[in-house]
Amino acid sequence: MRVLLAVDPSPCSDAAVRQVIERFTPADTEVRVVHAVEWMKEMPLCFQYGQGPAAGHDVVESRNKSFERAELLVARIARQLEAAGFHVSVSTPDADPRHGIIDEAASWRADLVMMGSHGRHGLDRLLLGSVAEAVLRHAPCSVQIVREPLAA
Repeated sequence: MRVLLAVDPSPCSDAAVRQVIERFTPADTEVRVVHAVEWMKEMPLCFQYGQGPAAGHDVVESRNKSFERAELLVARIARQLEAAGFHVSVSTPDADPRHGIIDEAASWRADLVMMGSHGRHGLDRLLLGSVAEAVLRHAPCSVQIVREPLAA
């Protein structure tokens, strides 16, 4: 089985990692850890309107830092999965998460996309949208959404 594990630096992604480790047999499962990098959204607003000779450098530096954070994230999760015995690869596409995850699932030929959900609702969901919902609706394979267990 080929499991595409979509992650971000949140507790709901940690819950999805735990589900992969608990639910799948390492000998029968290949995992690709993916974090789509929306570096433009992470860039400080002042850089978007920067002028002068340093402006381009600041934007490039901000982009590079976004990718460095993404690479550290997927590497940390890959180490966890490798320690559990899984064969792991990683990807950090430069894309909106909705499109990056769906495109990665298609090109890698995933059997399942596993991802956490922040559980947003109301105005937050309306304004921020739901990556999980978009992936669920458009992925070329099955999708499992993992929620972090509620504290007792």
